[in-house]
This record gives sequence, C-alpha cells and structure tokens, in this order.
Amino acid sequence: MIEIESEMTSAKNKTEEEWKKELSKLEYDVLRLKGTEKPFTGEFWDHKEKGIYKCAGCGTELFSSETKFVSGCGWPSYYDAIDKDKIEEKADRSLGMKRIEVLCKNCGGHLGHIFDDGPKDKTGLRYCINSVALDFEKTD
Repeated sequence: MIEIESEMTSAKNKTEEEWKKELSKLEYDVLRLKGTEKPFTGEFWDHKEKGIYKCAGCGTELFSSETKFVSGCGWPSYYDAIDKDKIEEKADRSLGMKRIEVLCKNCGGHLGHIFDDGPKDKTGLRYCINSVALDFEKTD
C-alpha cells in the first residue's frame, strides 16, 4: 500500500515529458490536454462488468459499476462518484459552452464533464467520462 500511495502522491509532480512517456497518445490527449474521444468508440461506454473504474493516469478509484447507467451519449455515464473528495469540478467555458469539467484530484487528469440530465431518482447528475481516462478493476 505504501508503494501505491507514493506513486499517487508523485502523480501531480510529473512533468509533461514523463506523462508523454507513460500514456498512449490518446490518453495523453484526453487526460493532459483536455481532449475527448469520439462517442461510441471507447472501451467502457457499453461495459457491463461489476467493478471499480480508476483514473488511467494515477490509479485513483473514481467510479463504481453500481452507479453506471445507460445514457445513450456514447461515453460511460455515472450518476455519482465513489468519493467526491477524489475529483475536482471546474467551470469550463471552452468551445462557447458552459459546462462543469471533472478532473482527478490526485493527478489533475481531465476525465470528462458533469451534466444535470442524469437519473432523477438518484442524483440527477450524469458524469460523462472518457473511457480512455479510465482503467477497470473487476470485482466479484
């Protein structure tokens, strides 16, 4: 556990050159440059296994399959995060839109955006997250 914690602690201190060496081109584009993968192309948009979705940049546990739902948008959607202290929300006014960006609080990686069109019987939120920003750990 100590080794994992030290890796996670050092994630924010990595240089962009270090990130480029560790991440694929698409991972770097999304996580570090705030890009977006094309809808319906990511590994997890239609993924149904039970488990935990982690930040692809640092391994922080972010979302659970328990809160994943089918939104039809083409990206994995969740109505809640595992722990809101592990994500950061920032106003995003890029591309002439008003949105809320979601970032991994540990490494600063761009994950996606939050919208208010999620399941009304839950939180009413839709965390619209790029598959490439996530890794998955299956649980029983």
